[in-house]
Amino acid sequence: MKSQPYNTNECASRRQRTMGPRGFTLIELMLVLVILATLSAIVLPKLTGRSREAKITAAGTQIAQIEVALDAFEIDLGRYPTTSEGLLALTKKPTTDSDGWTQPYLRRDVPKDPWGNDYQYRYPGTYNQEGYDLYSFGPDGKMGGDDDITNWSKDRR
Repeated sequence: MKSQPYNTNECASRRQRTMGPRGFTLIELMLVLVILATLSAIVLPKLTGRSREAKITAAGTQIAQIEVALDAFEIDLGRYPTTSEGLLALTKKPTTDSDGWTQPYLRRDVPKDPWGNDYQYRYPGTYNQEGYDLYSFGPDGKMGGDDDITNWSKDRR
């Protein structure tokens, strides 16, 4: 029997049929994961920072709206709500010394701050001794620190 010459194309073709389709190598997969991790490390902090700033701005805006309602209350009654009456006096008529109370001064209930906590109110104020203190504890939900949003500082912080 005569031997046939060795055909390299036939061997390669046979090898491809037995090995099946070729997948990604471990290095290729690791490279993709590194790229994705790098992109998320760049993008996520920028997005979360915007959310935090938006909530701080929203809290400052809500404090300004509550201040307008408190000033209207003071014009009608000649006084601000006491600390014990609180901000609820803007939506429900106080039981004492309420001659002149003509309306709910807020269209809806007193809003919660953007972090879901109640706004804090004190009259007479500790910081605004001629008026009232109105503030949110901010993102950490605790008094103090540099994240409180207040009505006594110029930049609402």
